[in-house]
Amino acid sequence: MGVGSGYTQEDVQELARVLTGVGVNFQPLDPNAPKPIQAQPDHIRNGLFEFNPARHDYSVKRLLGHTIEGRGFAEVEQALDIISRHPATAAHVSRQLATYFVSDTPPESLVERMAQAFRTTDGNIVSVLLVMFKSPEFANGQKFKDPMQFVLSAVRLAYGTKVIQNPAPILGWLNRMAQGLYNHPTPDGYPMTSAAWNGPGQMAVRFEIARQIGANAAGMFKAAVPDAVERPAFPQIANALYYNELQYTLSPATRAALDQATSSQEWNALYLSSPEFMR
Repeated sequence: MGVGSGYTQEDVQELARVLTGVGVNFQPLDPNAPKPIQAQPDHIRNGLFEFNPARHDYSVKRLLGHTIEGRGFAEVEQALDIISRHPATAAHVSRQLATYFVSDTPPESLVERMAQAFRTTDGNIVSVLLVMFKSPEFANGQKFKDPMQFVLSAVRLAYGTKVIQNPAPILGWLNRMAQGLYNHPTPDGYPMTSAAWNGPGQMAVRFEIARQIGANAAGMFKAAVPDAVERPAFPQIANALYYNELQYTLSPATRAALDQATSSQEWNALYLSSPEFMR
């Protein structure tokens, strides 16, 4: 629903009561273990997920103006339906998607069209995404890549479908750009706006990483096992895709800079550092 969407502290507390009994159970399931004589009918175990009715609050709750009777796990499902069908959820999810894919400040008209699709299809995310992907706002978007997008798109462009044997260089690059895998300390996730990633220090690191990716495989194709031999892999950015498609998306200034490259490695670094590739 997003912050400031109208829910109260009481709603937060009531949802917490709904979620009592929901958790994870790391004990492996034993198919040969005898079932308890008085098994609890509300108990649910699916992989690591567990709903333990012995830990659930079965009293009546009041969430976002709706009454939820004490029914066990069915309360969780009802609460999810209430939240997902709230108008604020449609607007918040649509804005987050548009911010990620289109612009740091997506047009309100686009967000509203996406939210309308969310509401009319009961949250069908494919329908919401199609509204966005088919929009002129998406076609004209200039979204700045975050570190994850930058590194992975550069590696994919340079090395195609080759299977990465050693992800350590990639993980190291992400750590250097402050977007380490699973390293964000709070559940809100890494920022989606360019201001968090386009400072002078960040850009200098990007240029250095572009140079490394464009020059050699940096050990990505050497398995992390004793006596492993690195498989040959050479970055091939100036390929048919570039000459047939990508070069026409570049500004005259970028083309002029590429024309001054004195080696394929320098050309690769310049292209991966270009403003067009950063978007």
